[in-house]
Amino acid sequence: MTRLTRRRLVAAGGAAAALPALPAAAKSTDRRRSRLILLGTAGGPTPKPDRSAPANAIVVDGAVYIIDCGNGVGRQMALAGLPFTSLRSVFITHHHSDHDADYGNLLLLSWESGLDRRVDTYGPPPLARMTRLFLEMNQTDIAVRIADEGRPPLAPLIAPHEIAAGGLVMRDARVKVTAARVEHPMVEYAFAYRFDCPDRSIVFSGDTRPCDSLVRLAKGADLLVHEVMYLPAIDALVRADPSAATLRRHLLASHTTTDEVGRVATEAGVKTLVLTHFVPGGEPAIPDQVWYDAVKPHFAGTLVVGHDLMEL
Repeated sequence: MTRLTRRRLVAAGGAAAALPALPAAAKSTDRRRSRLILLGTAGGPTPKPDRSAPANAIVVDGAVYIIDCGNGVGRQMALAGLPFTSLRSVFITHHHSDHDADYGNLLLLSWESGLDRRVDTYGPPPLARMTRLFLEMNQTDIAVRIADEGRPPLAPLIAPHEIAAGGLVMRDARVKVTAARVEHPMVEYAFAYRFDCPDRSIVFSGDTRPCDSLVRLAKGADLLVHEVMYLPAIDALVRADPSAATLRRHLLASHTTTDEVGRVATEAGVKTLVLTHFVPGGEPAIPDQVWYDAVKPHFAGTLVVGHDLMEL
């Protein structure tokens, strides 16, 4: 598993000196200590050569909570060494394919890997219908595996919960999860999530433009995992292909630029800002130093340029 170590930071370039190494305490055997793993840090629906689709994991006391299920989330869990049988809950921020394409696949793969206990899933409507349709689409495979492999029925193990407003989402013995409705035009329901763990608080922005609801949700959080967009690179794309002007308008209306994300984190008073969902992505890749330098003037706290399988 890739960890936020000094060696990795030095390899990342000049920004490394300003970023922290993983504290020794985070490597302790204390099972109540939370682990945050960035499973996928790309932005947008098209596959990228250097980053997997959006997905994150929080692990507390051996229980795995997944936030967003972009394409390939199952493989990223395997690469991160997260047992599929430890999956407890899945949270979807909004229904864009880069965030939910493997929602059903994650549940199916976990079941095929030995999961035999209930998983609660949370997200905007129509999550329940999506779950039913996925099970219907895969009924042949599911039935064969029940008959040939002795697996329990899958449908009773999945409990979808639809969210249409902010507030408390769930609480168990390990975490409390609160949602805030954020602004992502063209999508009726889009949410950010805050996880209050035994040792710290972690907020995931989902896809959003800057909005007060996210700032309130993230107030005083230890970590804010936030999407980011580098406008100069978007403008370069438009100059090369004028038809991309429509895409630029959408991106500006629906996402958060490098300067804006720094201001959001500052206003919320978070301790550490973790950049993810990088737009644009693909080749040529924008260096870590560019992302860092574009955000840092607007945020005085600890700034981390996220990468797939990074653990914090």
